[in-house]
Amino acid sequence: MSKKFVGKLAVVTGGSTGMGLATAKRFVQEGMDHVFITGRGQGALDAATAEIGKNVTAVQGDVSSLADLDRLYDTVKRHERKIDIIVANAGLARLASFGAVDEKFFDLHFDANVKGLFFSVQKGLPLMKDGGSIILTGSIADIKGFPAMRVYSATKAAVRSFARTWINDLRDRRIRVNVLSPGHIDTPILEDLQQGDKLVKMKKEMERNVPLGRLETRTRSPRLSHSSRLTRPAMSRVQSFMSMVA
Repeated sequence: MSKKFVGKLAVVTGGSTGMGLATAKRFVQEGMDHVFITGRGQGALDAATAEIGKNVTAVQGDVSSLADLDRLYDTVKRHERKIDIIVANAGLARLASFGAVDEKFFDLHFDANVKGLFFSVQKGLPLMKDGGSIILTGSIADIKGFPAMRVYSATKAAVRSFARTWINDLRDRRIRVNVLSPGHIDTPILEDLQQGDKLVKMKKEMERNVPLGRLETRTRSPRLSHSSRLTRPAMSRVQSFMSMVA
């Protein structure tokens, strides 16, 4: 495996499970000096730290809380190194019929997926190296009309809009901004959408939307049911991250 990230430092929000964890782990495997990961659950963060193994600091917090983001970057600042890469990956998704969406449901999505992503980047910029890289996790939901996901889809459309404007905002600093918009990947976020037989049915329906007829998959960590690493097919999404920051 190459060592393209030797001497570099990254921040990965939502780095305790799924694609965020796989990305942070791959960074370290490819020589990164240090990676900071965030997550809401301390148990999942502890398991992720153990899985990554070295060169990692976990900071518990919610990206929708500006105080938690300040605490994250205070921790990064104490490392006395500039940030090379920010992966704004934290987010959530829930299902609801049009008529069932209330203010709490609406704010839950926009607070995490839009406000949280925005300030995860904005608050990191003063610590970021000129010529660095920002990766935003989007979704194919920003252009697909998936039933019961209208609010989530709107948040991911906002992510694409941020990237288009931030490219111009950050041009003088030569900071690149990219959006990764994955399709259906079997990560713990699906367990927030459905459970039990309904979850199985939903996955089958998702498979029918994929030309190869399967979801990209993960295997469960033996340490914690919600701490998962991506298996080989889904690592292609992580490799997309790598190409953006190389």
